[in-house]
Amino acid sequence: MNKLILHIPHASDYIPDLTMYSVDQKAFKQEILKLTDWYTDDLFILNDAQTIKANFSRVFCDVERFSEDSKEIMAQCGMGVLYEKTDNGLTLRIVNQEMRNYILKNYYWPHHEKLNQAVNQELKKFGKATIVDCHSFPNKPFKRDLDQNPDRPDFNIGTDAFHTPQELIRLSETFFNKKGYSVGIDWPYKGTIVPLAHYKKNKNVQSIMLEVNRALYMNENTNSRSNRYLVTKDIIQEYLRLLKEICNLL
Repeated sequence: MNKLILHIPHASDYIPDLTMYSVDQKAFKQEILKLTDWYTDDLFILNDAQTIKANFSRVFCDVERFSEDSKEIMAQCGMGVLYEKTDNGLTLRIVNQEMRNYILKNYYWPHHEKLNQAVNQELKKFGKATIVDCHSFPNKPFKRDLDQNPDRPDFNIGTDAFHTPQELIRLSETFFNKKGYSVGIDWPYKGTIVPLAHYKKNKNVQSIMLEVNRALYMNENTNSRSNRYLVTKDIIQEYLRLLKEICNLL
């Protein structure tokens, strides 16, 4: 039976090099509080799954962004692979080519290679691989979010037309609806990660993104866990178990 690959890109608040930043400390800490997908490395746990986690903050290097700013829509507002602006538009740091090359070489590409190796391992053993891109999202839009609709769902399913089977989308929506939760499909965020070596090339690499609304499990102003934390964690883990069963039948 093949394993799920749990990709957890935004759970860490660790900044490997603080000297790169020019923004004041208060604004810097607020940005990390705001942008970190708190506790997703605990919420998204499944026995016998492979977990690929970025052990550094997205404020340092966002492994979910394209490495080239010309391909990344969020780079237009200073939040490409290397964030240069805060959500409020303050300057975080000035990124030069030397800094970019260093971070991509030592953090971005090694992370992606770990994900690619996990996928290749599953393909070699079972002929297919299934990635779950694991995120949380704020209950109200960030200022720079592309979707500014304030009425957000409890869970968001992100898809890729090539790599996400329709069966997984229907199963996911049905699962959460039956539990009494609202679900957005590619809303408020779109897409799901696939290693570039397989992107749009190999349908045996399946991927789906699950994002949980932070209001379900934490206080967003303090990043403390709420009294609904364990209930939310149980729901997510039940979903992952179901996903694993179904993926082994597809």
